[in-house]
Amino acid sequence: MLAITDLSFFLGSRALYLEASLHIKPKDRIGLIGANGTGKSTLLRIITGEYPPDEGGISKSGDCSIGFLNQDLLSYQTDDSILSVAMEAFERQNQIQHQMDAILHKMETEYEDHLVDKLTRLQEEFQILDGYSIQAKAEEILEGLGFTTDDLHKPLRQFSGGWRMRVMLAKMLLMKPSLLMLDEPTNHLDMPSIQWLESYLRNYEGAIIVVSHDREFLNNVITITVEVSNQKLNYYPGNYEFFLEEKSLRQEIQKNAFENQQSSIRQAERFIDRFRAKASKARQVQSRVKALDRLDLIENVIDENARVNFRFAFDQQPGRFISTLEDVSKSYGPLEILHNTKAVIERGDKIALIGANGRGKSTLLRIVAGTESAEGEVKAGYNVKPAVYAQHQLEVLNVENTILDELKQAGTAKTEMELRGVLGCFLFSGEDVFKKIKVLSGGEKSRVALALTLISKSNFLLLDEPTNHLDIQSVNILTQALQQYEGSFITVSHDRHFVSQVANKIWWIENKEIREYAGSYEDYLYWQSQQVKTGSPNGKNEKMEKRAANKPEAKPAASEKEREDARKALKKAQKQLEEVENKVTGFEKEKKQIEHELAQPSVYTHPHALEELNKQLRQVVVDLGKQNQLWETLATEVEELEAKI
Repeated sequence: MLAITDLSFFLGSRALYLEASLHIKPKDRIGLIGANGTGKSTLLRIITGEYPPDEGGISKSGDCSIGFLNQDLLSYQTDDSILSVAMEAFERQNQIQHQMDAILHKMETEYEDHLVDKLTRLQEEFQILDGYSIQAKAEEILEGLGFTTDDLHKPLRQFSGGWRMRVMLAKMLLMKPSLLMLDEPTNHLDMPSIQWLESYLRNYEGAIIVVSHDREFLNNVITITVEVSNQKLNYYPGNYEFFLEEKSLRQEIQKNAFENQQSSIRQAERFIDRFRAKASKARQVQSRVKALDRLDLIENVIDENARVNFRFAFDQQPGRFISTLEDVSKSYGPLEILHNTKAVIERGDKIALIGANGRGKSTLLRIVAGTESAEGEVKAGYNVKPAVYAQHQLEVLNVENTILDELKQAGTAKTEMELRGVLGCFLFSGEDVFKKIKVLSGGEKSRVALALTLISKSNFLLLDEPTNHLDIQSVNILTQALQQYEGSFITVSHDRHFVSQVANKIWWIENKEIREYAGSYEDYLYWQSQQVKTGSPNGKNEKMEKRAANKPEAKPAASEKEREDARKALKKAQKQLEEVENKVTGFEKEKKQIEHELAQPSVYTHPHALEELNKQLRQVVVDLGKQNQLWETLATEVEELEAKI
């Protein structure tokens, strides 16, 4: 159907592709993957003819039609209804409809045989093209992508960029091109819409090329993986999970071949160095020199999924409760988002807030963060230091700063080496750290903003769609960071694999109330399927009931004397807590100093000094543990006393 043969394409002096080839057959379901900047979107534009190749070519069969959904379509605006925009896909049917309408209008005053004949022919063609059902098809796809029936007749201009992209996707699906190319189609979809799209694409009659960072989506849709790497298109006959396994095997073979070749090169170089000056060996030396010159070097394997270690440091440990919501309500005019809902976030909670768009997930996140007003009470816990990541954080970055300078100005007191280590974890290595923010791509800016959030010494993170614009490798880095993060967080995300890897609690909004499942995403999905089977009407389970029993209950109003006693007790407890915090800090410094001394090689030549240092370290660890335990008790007491005042 379509063949890419020996394709070369240069961006300035940089080669994106060198003699790359790929053959696309009818009904192929291809996932195009690779790191940001490798040229995935560029390849799709080369296929459409928007960018001409520098060498090689693209050939396609005469009946091959191409549909391309790309991020540029976000800017499209019109006063036409979204139903009308989606139905633009039926170009010939619309032409016939207009012609029939014109003839019918003319026949009101001129009833002639030739008009009847023409109308009959048009009606026959319209019926053959299934024109009488095109509106129903458009409505079905738009509603599958999350639009309500009332939305269908609203102007496209009224919708945000993400919703406009859904309309463009609906139009593309209705066109049914023989090759459908989708560039990050899940970026603006919620989970129900993603699942609907997966089902639709699995039954799509034509070929598909999908660029996506959503691993779950790729696994559920594609049957072929093509990786853009080293200016080539590397073909893997399976979904993303198959690609990971197969690539691991290929890399193992390549690594062994690389090591064997390097060993042979070292042996040849030693022979050359040893016998270069001997006339009797001159012929053999020359032979080995020529052999090395002709050698086709095997590249070493770069592990793109290497484990990274983050060192998170908090200035303060929070109390048991991070945030408490009591009878919270939120409305935008007549639209009610939340109504008298309650929830508690405890220390150690790693919450994924999921569900369909328009339910108020981002609004709830802002309410918890304190940046959005709401009725009811939202109370932050003791010693809670929050940090927020949202898409608007990218706009706050100083575009004239280098990446390294941006992190330096965050005020974390980290050394340049420590900051470069953090940036290395986020795939900025070597000279990359001196790039200015203004030259970075959207995905690179997202990584900088995430790095700033994670080094902020905050003990509570609020993350709104953190995986948007990140490639799979970057999502993997973020996943590892959050798995190692010892604080609490709440994240809004539609990336199912990401949620399954980081969350130990699931929140969603149902009937204007916050619902919670106290378990992993896989457990939640199983529980949800059981709820559907049993027909349970609400979103509660035994774990949730047990959790609700542990939530702080509202107590009768205290008398003035009780409040005065509580204030005195609170002042005393806060003083004790401050003293314990100072002791904890002292013991931590002492522990760090002893560990530094133990790291000195000279100490191991003095057994008595070594024994004494180990003894001191054991004692400091015990003392630190006692003080931390006391801190926990006092922090809880302070929280309880504050609630009484």
